[in-house]
Amino acid sequence: MPKMKLTKTNIDRVRKPGTGTVIYVDTETKGFGLRVTASGAASFIVQRMIAGQSKERRITIGEYGVFTVDQARTVAEEYIRTMKMGIDPIEVKKAEIAKRAEDELLAVSLQEVLESYVARPGKLKASTAAEYRRHVEKVFASWKDKPIASITRDMVQDRHREIAEKGLEGKKAAPASANAAFVTLRILFRYAMDEYVRADGEPVIERNPVTALKNHWAETGDRTERYIDKAKVGAVWNKLQEDRADPRSRDALAGIDLTIFLLLTGARRDEAAALTWDRVVIDDHNPSESRWHLINRKRGKPIWLPLSSQAVALLKSRPRRTLEDGTESPFVFPSWGKTGRIMDARATMETVGEIAGQHLSLHDLRRTFTNICIRECRVGKFETDLLTGHKPPKNDTTSNNYFDLTNLQWLHKEVQQIGDWIEQQGLIAAAGNVVALPKRA
Repeated sequence: MPKMKLTKTNIDRVRKPGTGTVIYVDTETKGFGLRVTASGAASFIVQRMIAGQSKERRITIGEYGVFTVDQARTVAEEYIRTMKMGIDPIEVKKAEIAKRAEDELLAVSLQEVLESYVARPGKLKASTAAEYRRHVEKVFASWKDKPIASITRDMVQDRHREIAEKGLEGKKAAPASANAAFVTLRILFRYAMDEYVRADGEPVIERNPVTALKNHWAETGDRTERYIDKAKVGAVWNKLQEDRADPRSRDALAGIDLTIFLLLTGARRDEAAALTWDRVVIDDHNPSESRWHLINRKRGKPIWLPLSSQAVALLKSRPRRTLEDGTESPFVFPSWGKTGRIMDARATMETVGEIAGQHLSLHDLRRTFTNICIRECRVGKFETDLLTGHKPPKNDTTSNNYFDLTNLQWLHKEVQQIGDWIEQQGLIAAAGNVVALPKRA
């Protein structure tokens, strides 16, 4: 390698097109050099052995013109000093890059983790994604913009206890809601631990703080006992009809009607809340043909489910919402919020819970429907499973291989029986539990 003192004059003189690449070694600073390509491009470099090691490092400082000779020499001298100390500048740079990357990962917010998790194509149903989003944006509203790595075990325990004992609005205990929200948080932490890793493959978040609840999940009691007792169904029905006649707002009416629809159909909350008018068929000439189409099932293919006359009357009286562009909202239970549809009915369910004598969720109306089906109307378990959207067990060869389970209109009689029983309970409650006996001949 030719030697010369690296100055602007000397560099300009040698920067002529030629063949191959030439490295000029500086005669003033040992290890400092200039690499010139055949095209005339010149870059400053440092090249020397690392003290105590058997390897030589060549480091590019930068392009001549971007760096002056003096600037490049100053950088070179710092690199040389580092190498004399036995430190590899390349490894130092890698460590710095890794540290910056780790800092960026540690700064990822809970909201960002949520968005990454739900954005995975084909991984989550829309209803599940909406549930996770609701938990983050409501239960963890004060955490969502914080780095997820900053959420501690103590924070988890305190917030879980707060929701379990006082609920989201600080009014009523909500142990089931607390557990559900922190299951979501646990899932998001597991995802973050797998997704955000250091250069060595180790997770940036080393421990899931939700494990702090391992022995402290809220007691929710036997969930099979969370339903409206038959003696109180009539009072609940009448209260819902009363509140429906004089709602506080349009969204409140949508929440009341959603509650009634769930009581009459046994559907899951999001199955009904996301119902659109194009999936509803009302046949006034042949009521047994009135039905609704459930497409976003938790399990199984889309199915058509029969509607009782009570459910039909509810749907026919539902007000339609006109959007800002003049079109009509597609949702049966619209909301004037950003989602465009009702997401829950907490206020209505508080009222229902007061009458029922226990805290109940919309999902508990599904349990109520099931108990009415089997215990009061003597509908078979197989039929009840179908009406509530459950798939037959895998060992049921006939149902799974020969029986058309996509259209359940043949169960209209059972659905009507349930609607009539609920309405009859309302009449009994309104009459003070006195029922006129039929006249005998």
